[in-house]
Amino acid sequence: MTTDADETPADDVKAAPRRRRWFKRRTVTPEAEEVAAEEPAPAPKMPMGKAARTAKSEPEQAEDVVEEPTTDGEQPETDEVTPQEVRFVPHRPAGRRLTVAVLIAAVLFVGAAGFAAATLQPYLAERAEVDTKLDVALTAASAISTLWTYTPENMEQLPERSAGFLGGDFAFEYRKYIDAIVASNKQAQVTNTTQVLGAAVETLTPTEASAIVYTNSVATSPLTKNIPSLRYLSYRLTMERRDAKWLITRMSTITSLDLTPQL
Repeated sequence: MTTDADETPADDVKAAPRRRRWFKRRTVTPEAEEVAAEEPAPAPKMPMGKAARTAKSEPEQAEDVVEEPTTDGEQPETDEVTPQEVRFVPHRPAGRRLTVAVLIAAVLFVGAAGFAAATLQPYLAERAEVDTKLDVALTAASAISTLWTYTPENMEQLPERSAGFLGGDFAFEYRKYIDAIVASNKQAQVTNTTQVLGAAVETLTPTEASAIVYTNSVATSPLTKNIPSLRYLSYRLTMERRDAKWLITRMSTITSLDLTPQL
């Protein structure tokens, strides 16, 4: 038989577990955390297109540049430079043959230069003389053509037109001659044309020259029914060089042939 006192502990034992509902929930055990940590991470996204090519090239470049590790305390090997022995050679004066050769070369050079200068100087002088003669001949031809070519209308301007070719007393004599014939030639309506056939230089100095000019002169006038008067004339001109110009200071007639047809 059991008494009430004996039943009380049994009830207490059964009722004890019910008190746990008032306690807090149990925390997660470390084993659960380790399981959660071992869950696989999501796989990275695969790059596409140009990004994929760039991603592949970077590791290759990184692999190319690999430096070999150097151990601590080791230094790079350097080539040992062995000093060379310096030898001083005593000064030797130039030999007699070398001195003679140098002297001969110098003499030949000076002689060649002198020969070239001696050969070139006459050539240059001759060229200068030819150019001067050409200048004298052209000036003489232009002067004669200007002095003796005129018409009744422009005959009075002959002294002014010819002033650039004349010098000294001859300029005054020419003006005086033209003033003497201008009235009669204008009245007769004389037209004179002078054609230069040739010119040659007789003598030449740095300041003076003489030249010969050959011309054909044709004169016409209404009084002679415009029948041309033909004359062959040659002049000797004495010229002087003044201010880089050749001026006529004297003129004389050498040849005068009248070729006018006789009616």
